[in-house]
Amino acid sequence: MKFDKEDFKQNFEFYIAGIFLTATVGIVIMNVFTRYVLGFTFPWAEEIPVDCFVWTIFLGAAGAFKHKMLMGVDFLLQISHGVTRDIIELLSNILVFVISVTMCIMSFFYVKDSDKITAVLCISYKFINVSIIIAFFLISIYSVINLVNNIKKLTGKKNAAEVPQEAK
Repeated sequence: MKFDKEDFKQNFEFYIAGIFLTATVGIVIMNVFTRYVLGFTFPWAEEIPVDCFVWTIFLGAAGAFKHKMLMGVDFLLQISHGVTRDIIELLSNILVFVISVTMCIMSFFYVKDSDKITAVLCISYKFINVSIIIAFFLISIYSVINLVNNIKKLTGKKNAAEVPQEAK
């Protein structure tokens, strides 16, 4: 099996989320085995999977948005065509940009002001919740890219075939 650097660049969110998901599943399986077969549990075996799962969710969401794999204004896009569809896509991307930037800023202040620590390992929640900032920052970047592509498409400077389509 060969590591594909280009695929990693295109899908790094999924690779990192996959590592966290693997850790989540592995630790949960280990915890079930030790509890029911060996009769004991590790105190940290509930905390770490939850923390890893948070990272999985937010990085996965950013990757899914990047590849247009999230549900959006799908119904409106399916019933519209041509310029109307392009305008709906543009407005949708503007709305996503505004929301994602707002969430990025709000999550930054949430994490900055957080002084809470986890119960067992005494890890700051900042290390867990920084995944929210990263995800919304990435979604903001990807929405800007989508906005630029929408504007190019609307102004005729970019061929419709060059604009990334939704994943099938």
